[in-house]
Amino acid sequence: MSGDTIIQLINSVIKQDDITILDQVNIEINRGEFVYLIGRTGSGKSSLLKTLYGELKLKTGEGKIVNYNLKGIKSKKISELRRTIGIVFQDFQLLMDRSVKENLIFVMKSTGWKNKGKMNEKVDELLNRVGIEGKHHKFPGQLSGGEQQRVAIARALINDPELILADEPTGNLDPITSDEIMKLLFEISSTGKAILMATHDYHIINKFPSRTLKTEDGAISEINLAQAEEFRF
Repeated sequence: MSGDTIIQLINSVIKQDDITILDQVNIEINRGEFVYLIGRTGSGKSSLLKTLYGELKLKTGEGKIVNYNLKGIKSKKISELRRTIGIVFQDFQLLMDRSVKENLIFVMKSTGWKNKGKMNEKVDELLNRVGIEGKHHKFPGQLSGGEQQRVAIARALINDPELILADEPTGNLDPITSDEIMKLLFEISSTGKAILMATHDYHIINKFPSRTLKTEDGAISEINLAQAEEFRF
């Protein structure tokens, strides 16, 4: 794994409940890359992401992510790994009984932040960065879907990760809001962070083209945009 490589899987087998989902997975993603992971529902996109952040165990093949070895990784190391990457989900997964600020502070405290002043400064910085400054005291239910996803992205950026894993981050959003979120994610990627984004939305790939991996028939392969157009979802 070279110094620029942030994800590397070699002859890996992705399994869930001992059922093989993807076989002989060989991928390499470098720092600063924006990579799509496309495929039909149930084709293995989420299982691959879950393997990368340690929810599913890698038992066959080799796998490294931000210098952590996925094969045989211990629970303590999984916790450390998740503090070094950002994860963004389709359904936002915000704490509905806490304000925007409290959602971010909760993650900061759980990942070792102690200084109240620095935490408050970080909240301001993050909300400005994702374009929802002034929403500190709003609760998730008072926000639009796009605003909630911006909070989720802010949460993913708390510990300045080198890698963000995004699982269908625009899946619950309308087309205009989806475009806004994509522009934000590409801006974040331009700062040197790698982003691996699972999606089944061809229109996003067409509008914001980038390197694309496809899961299909238990395998994963790299495709170009013309091939992606043939693989509409």
